[in-house]
Amino acid sequence: MPDSSVLVPRATLNSASASAAPAPLVTIVALCHNHAPFLREALDSILAQTYPHLEVWLVDDASTDGSPAILQEYAAQNPAWHLLLLPENVGNCRAFNQAFRQSRGEFVIDFATDDVLLPARVAQQVQAFQSAPTEVGMVYSDAELITEDGKLIGYHHQQLDATNRRPTPASGWVFAEVLRRYFISTPTMMMRRACLEALGGYDETLTYEDFDFWVRASRDWQFLYLDAVTTRKRKHPRSMSAKAYRRHDPFLASTIRVCDKALDLCRTSAEREALAVRLRWELRQALRHRHAAQGRELYALLGLSGHRRPFDRLLGLLARLPLG
Repeated sequence: MPDSSVLVPRATLNSASASAAPAPLVTIVALCHNHAPFLREALDSILAQTYPHLEVWLVDDASTDGSPAILQEYAAQNPAWHLLLLPENVGNCRAFNQAFRQSRGEFVIDFATDDVLLPARVAQQVQAFQSAPTEVGMVYSDAELITEDGKLIGYHHQQLDATNRRPTPASGWVFAEVLRRYFISTPTMMMRRACLEALGGYDETLTYEDFDFWVRASRDWQFLYLDAVTTRKRKHPRSMSAKAYRRHDPFLASTIRVCDKALDLCRTSAEREALAVRLRWELRQALRHRHAAQGRELYALLGLSGHRRPFDRLLGLLARLPLG
């Protein structure tokens, strides 16, 4: 099993040893739901890519803020682009799948149109894939974190100073690491089509896609970290991640379903222990945000993992209290 700390160093990005094979087609599925203030910058970042072999799908998930008109404008200016204007909001997973199942790219980017692709993004990640074993199902990288108005506030992985700790990236067979901790910047992912197809695309019963993809894909595919900044991730109060754990938000219910799947996929005690770390953290979040019913579900899964600790029993007792 490969060392999970292996990276693709920055020094390889401009290497002249890239494969002489024909450049593969890359699909960009640009997903929009009320991203009008950010949409032009996002779509311009697709046009600015240095990699020429792109298939672009513009998907609007029933926006109400004028986004469809902007998407229609860009589709008219770029006739090779595909446009899907969904008449009703179906959620990120289903909207993505509708485009993915009609697309042809060997590699696929799920691009939320409140973020920004840096110009060399696609070229760098394709080169990383071409230099990697065929069992690598996903390449991810570092990201700039920006405010709603585009100001830099940090990076996902890089340290700004000695005291600013960031999640350590991992490469190789990372199933246990995916269960244990959060370290992948979702907007930076490029996925191998064969990997996505093996999973049947995204699970459309879920509110969000990334944790489920990481769990199911990393069971049978390697992940590869590319040590480069490829994407600008926008932090704003309307983003999906900003709404996590809010009252009546279905985010936590989806997380519990993914953890249940993960338990079935675990093959060793060490993997179940890694899942227990995740369950314990999610249980604390559920109690902190007063989600008692979900807390009870998480506590039950923690017991099924076989790695419930004595202190966890206090969390289980708290989950039985009326927190509403």
